Amino acid sequence: MSYRNIQPVSPQRRGNGGQIFTILVVLLMVGVVVALVFVGVAVVLRLRSDSRDLSPAEPTLRPTFTSVARETPEATPPTQEPGETASPVPTSQPAETATPTSPPVQTVTTPTKAPPTATPRPTRKPPTMTSPDYGIQAFLWWQPEIAHRDLGLIRDAGFRWVKQWFAWRDIEGAGKGKYDWSTADRIVDQVEEFGLYLIVRVDSAPDWAGPPPGNSDHFARFLSAMATRYRGRIHAYQVWNEPNLAREWGNKPPNAGEYTQMLKKAYQAIKKADPNALVISAGLAPTTERSQRAVPDTQFIQAMYAAGAKPYFDLLGAHGAGYKAPPEKDPGEVANDPNFYNVGDVNCPGPACRIYCFRHVEDLRQIMVDNGDANKKVVVLEFGWTIDERPNSPYYWHRVSDQFVQGDYMVRAYQYAKAHWQPWIGVMSLIYMPDVNWTQNDEQYWWSILEPSKIDELRLKAPYVMLCSYIRQERGMGRCPYAP
Repeated sequence: MSYRNIQPVSPQRRGNGGQIFTILVVLLMVGVVVALVFVGVAVVLRLRSDSRDLSPAEPTLRPTFTSVARETPEATPPTQEPGETASPVPTSQPAETATPTSPPVQTVTTPTKAPPTATPRPTRKPPTMTSPDYGIQAFLWWQPEIAHRDLGLIRDAGFRWVKQWFAWRDIEGAGKGKYDWSTADRIVDQVEEFGLYLIVRVDSAPDWAGPPPGNSDHFARFLSAMATRYRGRIHAYQVWNEPNLAREWGNKPPNAGEYTQMLKKAYQAIKKADPNALVISAGLAPTTERSQRAVPDTQFIQAMYAAGAKPYFDLLGAHGAGYKAPPEKDPGEVANDPNFYNVGDVNCPGPACRIYCFRHVEDLRQIMVDNGDANKKVVVLEFGWTIDERPNSPYYWHRVSDQFVQGDYMVRAYQYAKAHWQPWIGVMSLIYMPDVNWTQNDEQYWWSILEPSKIDELRLKAPYVMLCSYIRQERGMGRCPYAP
């Protein structure tokens, strides 16, 4: 490189360039300062704006969920007898509250109600029985789906009442105060679902309680627990069954005075727990026998009145099997006609044989009238006719010819009661809506108004369709949906 052409700068030119450079530097610095001022002002304004929004943040409230198990009402302790210590009744524990995962900012607690303890459900008004009223005995205990189907058939036929056996041993069989209400709960729920009224027959003592009459105090406590649990939901209680037979009375001679004491304790226990529940005395077996094994129903009822039973039942229970006679047949005629009474009965012919017809119920009613108890109604807890075809059956002798006669007699029984037994007749409960497991080897099969039917089949008989048509017409419900 050659330096030969580089010209030195004069002092005057060097001074002018320095002044210009100084001016530029000053302007640049002023610009920087102005920019910084603007930035500072912006920052201050932003900080002031943000300061108005920097209060503590509230958490977003998330819903809290209370896990409540479906609770089965527990019975309150039954009435305590003098000198006895009531067994404690377990109570349900409150369900735990599920806690969802939430941000650790703030926990908001929403108060929740504890699950209710055993409070009764809203119920209908206490039932008033029409005269006559329509009922049938069913077998709802073992198969829920069959029970549901059969209750629908009962409702559809126009019946208002269903009678169900609540065996004491099936509920308190494990020991005193050890109740298993599960099946009973389900049945009461199902009966309510179909808008029917419920009669429960209660008997059959568990082994630990011993036979009657010594188990009467245990029985009363059990009824107290039941009536407390189902207050307003079980509408009527049948207190024991056929105590005029030794086989139903602990294989001891039947004793109306002992039964009256049981009835008194049962009545007081039920009424204390559920004043509106109806108490029905036991249905009695029609029999002509007077022995250590059996007592005629008329004699037994009269002895009950003599023992002071009158204040301790709301309705008199009766059994009114029709045997061979049509429902209108006069008992006096039946008692002296070998075509209708049991020719194998050594007490026939004669007044004792009035039992062999449906209208024997009138004899029981007369005893009530004679004892100043005419204001009460009679409930026929069992009645019907059989078509038992088995030659060796003890029921073969009084079978009717076929299911059409059977159905006709059932309808005519209601018609006769309407025409002649008002106002004193209450529910008339037919036998049976069948147990699904019955076969032709079971005597109950032949009394039933339809054939036992599995859930996927329905085998109707003439009695069901005939009753359905008649009852629905009487109640203004329209044509039977199963009528041809």
